[in-house]
Amino acid sequence: MSTFENFFHRFFKFIWNAIFVLTYPVLATFGLLFIGITYFFSWISSFLAKFSRSEPKHEGKITWKRLSGESDLIEGKLYKQIIFGPECYQLRRRDGIPSVIEDHVFGKKVNVLKEGWLLEKWNTTDLALIPDFDICLYQPETDKLTKLAHIKCFDWHISDKQEEFLCLKWFDGTQGGELKVAIA
Repeated sequence: MSTFENFFHRFFKFIWNAIFVLTYPVLATFGLLFIGITYFFSWISSFLAKFSRSEPKHEGKITWKRLSGESDLIEGKLYKQIIFGPECYQLRRRDGIPSVIEDHVFGKKVNVLKEGWLLEKWNTTDLALIPDFDICLYQPETDKLTKLAHIKCFDWHISDKQEEFLCLKWFDGTQGGELKVAIA
């Protein structure tokens, strides 16, 4: 190294060391202050939790709940919840009769019709393959599950009901459509 290069090398090394020596106490103080504030608020939270009268919710407890406000014959237990998405349930009859609906996984939508219940049967719970649903009609008197339509979107609803037909509208975020299915 020549004396010119040696001078610049030592000069930039001095500048780099000076920046490090001057900023290190600031960075270390900020880190210690952040950790101290975190411990302080954690202590306050645990102190205030001692005075709380509410019981903590246990997420591991799986309960059966009613899915439809119109009928209390079926109940569901959460099977899987998609992050920022829908939930799927295992269903059973509340009267204890074994049913064909216990073999499948269904969505939360339960539409009670006079012909039976319109359910969203999930064909898969794999994140890469959903949405992949069959709209089915469950007839509780005969315990029969009939596939009416196949749909590949989360957003669907009944738009019109005629004597023997249902009109289902769907929208997948970019396009929509309408299905007419026979229910008789």
